[in-house]
Amino acid sequence: MNAIGLLRVALRALAINKLRSILTMLGIIIGVGAVIVMIAVGAGAQAKVDEQIRALGSNLLLIMSGATTSGGVRMGFGSNFTLSEDDALALNRELPEIIAAPALRGTSQVVWGNTNWSTVLFGVTAEYFEVRQWPVVRGREFEPSDLLAATKVCIIGQTVARQLFGDADPIDQVIRIKRVPFTVIGVLENKGQSLMGTDQDDLIVMPISTARKRVLGGNQAKQRSVGTIWVKVREDEDAKRVEDSVRQLLRQRHRLQSGQDDDFSLRNLSEVMAAQEASSRVLAILLAAVASVSLIVGGIGIMNIMLVSVTERTREIGLRMALGARTRDILGQFLVEAITLSLLGGLIGIVIGVATSLAIGEWAGWRIQLSPESIVLAGTFAFAIGVFFGFYPARKAAKLHPVEALRFE
Repeated sequence: MNAIGLLRVALRALAINKLRSILTMLGIIIGVGAVIVMIAVGAGAQAKVDEQIRALGSNLLLIMSGATTSGGVRMGFGSNFTLSEDDALALNRELPEIIAAPALRGTSQVVWGNTNWSTVLFGVTAEYFEVRQWPVVRGREFEPSDLLAATKVCIIGQTVARQLFGDADPIDQVIRIKRVPFTVIGVLENKGQSLMGTDQDDLIVMPISTARKRVLGGNQAKQRSVGTIWVKVREDEDAKRVEDSVRQLLRQRHRLQSGQDDDFSLRNLSEVMAAQEASSRVLAILLAAVASVSLIVGGIGIMNIMLVSVTERTREIGLRMALGARTRDILGQFLVEAITLSLLGGLIGIVIGVATSLAIGEWAGWRIQLSPESIVLAGTFAFAIGVFFGFYPARKAAKLHPVEALRFE
C-alpha cells in the first residue's frame, strides 16, 4: 500500500472516533502552542536586553567618585568628589587605547513658556557623545568655543523635547534652568530604557564649564571635580587589561599607597551587560524547555490511545493479514495514524500559539518576537513526537499473528 493509501486509511480510522482523536491531539496542541509562546516571550525579552545594551554603548567603563562618611554614616559612591577633569585629561593623554569623558550630574526643574519638567542635568565635554555613542539627530553638538566660554547652550533628550515642546521645534528655543536662560542647540537620538529601567532620554546636557559655573555649583565647582568619568575602550583592545591600567593610573594620581582601598568605583559595564544577556538567554531556553514537557505528555497520550486502538482492532488486523497485508503495511498504517494525530495537533497548536503570542504583545504590552525558526521547530518536534511515540504501538500491531488475531475476542 502506498503512502496516499495509508493516509486515507489512517484518516478514516481517526474519523470513526472523532472525540477521542480530538482529546488525543489536545496534548500536542497545548505543547506546540506553549513552545511557540514561550520562545516568542523569551526571544522578545532577549531582544529587549540587546536593545538596551546597544543603547548604553559598547566596551564601556564607568568610574564613579568615592564615598564619604558623615557622623558615622557611610554614604554611597559619588557622595565624595574624588575625581576631576584633570583625571580624565590624564587618562586620555596616558592611555591612547581609551576615550575618557568626565561628567557632572544634577537635577532641576526646566521651564519653557507655560510648561515645565523635572529632569536630570549633565555637564559634559565633547567626548561624551562619542563615548556613549549618542549622536545629535537635530541641531548640532557643542563647539570648542562653547566649552571655553561656558556658553549657555544645551542639548536635550527626546523625552524632554516631547514633554516641554510637544510637536513644536525645540531648536533655538530658550528654556530656563534654575532661572538661567539656555538656548537649545540640539536633540539627542532616542536611547530608550537603560538596563536598570530608567529613561535615558529624560536628560539635558550642557558644556561642563557652563554646568559648573552657572547651574550646579557647590562642591562641584571646586578643583574641577566631577562625579563620574565615562571611558570607552577602543575596538580590538582587551577591556580587562585596560581596566587594570585605568585603575593603576588613577591610584597613582590620587597618591594611594599599596593596601589602601580605591577612593573611586570602577565598573566594567561590558561584563554587566554580558551577564544580563546570558541570564536572558538562559531564561529563554528554560521557558522553551518547560513548554516542551507538554509535548512529551502529549506524545505519551498518543502512545496510550494507539495501544488501545491496537487492542480494539486486533480482529481487523488479523483479517487484513489474512487478505494479504504485509507486516510493513500494518506498521505503516498505525504509524501514519500516530503521525497524522501529532501533525494535525501541531498545526492547530501553531495557529493558537501565534495568536496567543500576538495577543500577549497587544494586551499585556510585553515585547514579543515571533520567528519562522521557532514555528518550524515546533512543527518538527510534533512530527518527531508522532514517530517516536507511535512506533511502539505500530510495531506491536505489525507483530500480531494472523490466526491469533482472528481468534481475539
